[in-house]
Amino acid sequence: MDWSNDEITLLLSEVARRSSVDPEFRDLALTNPAAAIARVSTKPLPGDLDIKFLDNSGGTRYFPLPDPIPGLEELSETELLAIAGGDVSIGHPQGPTIGGPGWKR
Repeated sequence: MDWSNDEITLLLSEVARRSSVDPEFRDLALTNPAAAIARVSTKPLPGDLDIKFLDNSGGTRYFPLPDPIPGLEELSETELLAIAGGDVSIGHPQGPTIGGPGWKR
């Protein structure tokens, strides 16, 4: 069965909600994510989707990085300097961008 992104988001939100108020469920989510998910949904996850839950309550904080953007080239030294200096209009053929130099409301 296919899952939409909205369905997965709702499922993960429910696991997060329950794990914040039920220590036993939290332990289950951490040790056996599939079993925890089965407690909040009767719809099976796709076989190619593996979900892991992390405990952020200790001294280590986990922060998921965004998905890589395919085909994105590395910035040139000029572009990096422009960003560091705040000149966001360099490299944009349309000129100043919102909030950049030369931009007016």
